[in-house]
Amino acid sequence: MRRLEVLDPGRYALVEDLGRPGYAHLGVAPSGALDTASLRLANRLAGNAEAAAGIEALLGGLSVRFTAAVTAAVTGPPVDVRIDGRSAGSHVPLAVRAGQTLTLGTPSAGLRCYLAVSGGIAVEPVLGSRSRDVLSGIGPPPLRAGDVLPLGEPGIPVGADVVVPVRAPGELVVPVTLGPRDDWFDDPAGGLSAGWTVTAESNRVGLRLDGTPLRRAVDGELPSEGVVTGAIQVPPSGLPVVFLADHPTTGGYPVAAVVATAALSALAQARPGTRIRFRPS
Repeated sequence: MRRLEVLDPGRYALVEDLGRPGYAHLGVAPSGALDTASLRLANRLAGNAEAAAGIEALLGGLSVRFTAAVTAAVTGPPVDVRIDGRSAGSHVPLAVRAGQTLTLGTPSAGLRCYLAVSGGIAVEPVLGSRSRDVLSGIGPPPLRAGDVLPLGEPGIPVGADVVVPVRAPGELVVPVTLGPRDDWFDDPAGGLSAGWTVTAESNRVGLRLDGTPLRRAVDGELPSEGVVTGAIQVPPSGLPVVFLADHPTTGGYPVAAVVATAALSALAQARPGTRIRFRPS
C-alpha cells in the first residue's frame, strides 16, 4: 500500500482539506486549511483534485518518508525543501522515490506550509472531511513522529467535495445523481452500481452499456422530455445509454440518473470493453 510515514511533525502539523461547511446548525465549524489557496495550488501541482487532503505544517520542520514513488508539492510561504538532504525547491512538482525522505525547513515569512502528495492523504473522513477541527477535536489528531498515513492512488482524488470519476482496479467509477425518473425502476441505485461494459455500438451520441438490465417499476412510456449531456436513459431493454455531446435534445425513455459533469471527459475516452460502475449520490 502507498503510505507516508511521519518522521518529525515539526512544531505542529495537521491533516487538512477544504473543510466541512454546512454543519453550523450542529455546532461544527467549517474547519479546513487556513490558507486554502496554497492547499489548492499544492494539490494541482501534485496532480490531485483541489479538495484532496494534505498536511498543514506550522512553521515548517516537517519530515516524512514514502513507501512508494509519489509526486509531491510544497506551497505556502517560500521554504527550503529537501529530498534525502538535497535541495528540491517549493512550489514545483517533486518526484520522490520510494524510501526517500522529504523535509521542510523553516519559512522566513508566513506561518503555514502545505504538503500535497499524489493521491491525497486518505485518512478516514469525518462528516465528509479529512480536516482536523482543533476546537471540537473532530478529525485526525495532530501528527506525531511514527504516524503512518494512507495515500490514495494517483489519479484518484479523495477530497470531500470531489465529483470526478476514479479508477478502481479494472473499472471506471463514475459519480451520478439519481433522477429525474429513478422512481420508474426497482432499486435504481443498486442496479446502476452493478458493473457495466461499454459496447462497440457506442459513439458520440452516447455510450451503450451491457450488463444486468434495470427492472422497470412503472409500466407505460413517457411523453418526450428534455435530456441533458450525461443523462442515463434506459430503453425497454433495460440496458442504459449514457448521452454524450451529440445526444438528442429530447427523449421518451426514462432517465434514471445524470452523470456528474466532471466525469464526462473520462467517459468520452472509454473504449469498448471498458468496465463502468456508477456511484449514485
